[in-house]
Amino acid sequence: MTQVTISDLRKNYGTTEVLHGVDIDIADGEFVVLVGPSGCGKSTLLRMIAGLEGVTAGTIKIGDRVVNNLPPAERDIAMVFQNYALYPHKTVEANMAFSLRMRRMDKGEIKERVQRAAAILGLEPYLDRYPRALSGGQRQRVAMGRAIVRDPQVFLFDEPLSNLDAKLRVQMRGEMRELHQRLSTTTIYVTHDQIEAMTMADKIVVMQSGHIEQIGSPLDLYDRPNNVFVASFIGSPSMNLIDGVIRAGQAGNGFEVEVMGSRFPAPQITGLQDGQEVTMGVRPEHLELAETGMTATVSVVEPTGAETHVILKSDDIELVSVFRERHGFTPGQSVNLAPSQGAIHIFDRAIGNRLG
Repeated sequence: MTQVTISDLRKNYGTTEVLHGVDIDIADGEFVVLVGPSGCGKSTLLRMIAGLEGVTAGTIKIGDRVVNNLPPAERDIAMVFQNYALYPHKTVEANMAFSLRMRRMDKGEIKERVQRAAAILGLEPYLDRYPRALSGGQRQRVAMGRAIVRDPQVFLFDEPLSNLDAKLRVQMRGEMRELHQRLSTTTIYVTHDQIEAMTMADKIVVMQSGHIEQIGSPLDLYDRPNNVFVASFIGSPSMNLIDGVIRAGQAGNGFEVEVMGSRFPAPQITGLQDGQEVTMGVRPEHLELAETGMTATVSVVEPTGAETHVILKSDDIELVSVFRERHGFTPGQSVNLAPSQGAIHIFDRAIGNRLG
């Protein structure tokens, strides 16, 4: 059983603290994605787990061992980098076998491990080629194969797909997910691309400025974001966030949220007060055409084939709606929009945290 337990982890560069007491529990065989904007500390955290960065305070446990002071070679991890880091003068087979030869492993076992990894990754026809004769996707597979042959307790991936073109990234996402299902090795994966996080992870850790904003499954984060940062970061297009005010409903029927001159039924949340300033959140696919509602003007129409993304504006407020139907919108057209029933999220406007 190889759990990874990170407790109150802190990292300072001089007097500047870049990780502020991070706590994460990663179960055996789990695929966990660290996601957040550039500079949030996710790559620093990964490098600390790998032993490439020192720990200022807190503990990192891999299995039952605290590894804070262990060198990378003794942590039983394998890391795949963004830039492949292949030896250009060695063949694919030699690149994959290099770390095993450095351990002076038996030649027969080395060959068996390389052949097994090559079969898993579809690299058998390329074992005699050099990296310069491979495509970007093939090079990334070689880097992954070099990690697989080590049979580590934990795989660490640092934005491994960011150098690939869009189509190949989609293909490699599926291949990496399938690979994890085969190997069931505990995996920690860093990316700034929330689509990668949503499609690959068992659990997502959303980070900002060295803090953890939320941990949960992809759909947990999508359906119940803890705050406006997670709401805006997870999902593409991101959630519409509109300042509003809570109003008492007519005839004592609960509360409503008033935004852009229109009122909509508020979720049943304990503690709401008449006049309370809030931010209303609505996912683009839950913002529908209506006879009455928020009035906005079509600014940009982006057909993607299966869906149409429509960007709308009302004064200084920008909204995005996603339609599967083909409506034939034209720029300058005025429309009324309303949230789908039960699709409203309410956040405290002052601090940004979810209410309810």
